[in-house]
Amino acid sequence: MKLKNWHQSGKHFDYKGLMVFYHLSKNSDETLLCLHGFPTSSFDYHKIWNALSEKFAVLAFDMIGYGFSAKPFDFDYTTFNQTDVLQALIENLKIKKIHILAHDYGNTITLELLARAEEKRLNFTIETICFLNGALFPETHRPILAQKILISPLGFLFGRFISDARFKKSLASIFGKNTQPSDEELEGFLQVFKFNNGRRIAHKLIRYMTERKKYRTRWVSALQQITQPFRFINGLEDKVSGRHLVKKFREVVPHQTDIIELENIGHFPHFEKPEIILEKFFEFHQKDESPH
Repeated sequence: MKLKNWHQSGKHFDYKGLMVFYHLSKNSDETLLCLHGFPTSSFDYHKIWNALSEKFAVLAFDMIGYGFSAKPFDFDYTTFNQTDVLQALIENLKIKKIHILAHDYGNTITLELLARAEEKRLNFTIETICFLNGALFPETHRPILAQKILISPLGFLFGRFISDARFKKSLASIFGKNTQPSDEELEGFLQVFKFNNGRRIAHKLIRYMTERKKYRTRWVSALQQITQPFRFINGLEDKVSGRHLVKKFREVVPHQTDIIELENIGHFPHFEKPEIILEKFFEFHQKDESPH
């Protein structure tokens, strides 16, 4: 599916006067939720969307500040507020059970959902969880240069003035060497980033990096206490959250052993090798459904 078609076929949810863009394959009280990361959008899932939709009701949305959603300058871009938006969307759609497929920052959103579930603050249940690449521990996160500059005092300038070519080069650097995005795909990432004047708030979105340190105990505890069926699929060539993250994960969460390690794949496994992710994801769900 082309970016233009994805945009045109999406829907909008009004969250306190802010338009939230989302895709929903069909209405169901049990739904697969696909969560994107920084600095991209729900369009990351377009290569596996149709196949997922054949087996699940599938929901993907653009967080505030991302993709085709509103990008207000005065919004407080915290993980807590982003999770509030997601909760409101799920409740508006009358979804009672969710399965989660999360990537990058979407993993942190999932951990906040799990913490809220423990606090009995959700009106729905989390049935299964599958994580793709994404920093789970602040001490193992290896941000690229663009992220380091964005979170610095000069970040507000960098976001506004980063050239299109530099943006594309930075994003391509976290893909696998042999699974690089095409020029057309990189242009799509860029257009989504720039939509609704997104450049001017990039330095606000990146603040989740400092939140991971501040709330490490809350979110790592949620990770350690997962009781739902769980699988971790990781592209090992990812220099941000690849092989080194898997090593740390095994140390911190030793009882979670369902880990799929993908050689020669970078930060975006679902974009780089969609057929492999579909195979591993469906395998995970078939295992969950099998008699115990």
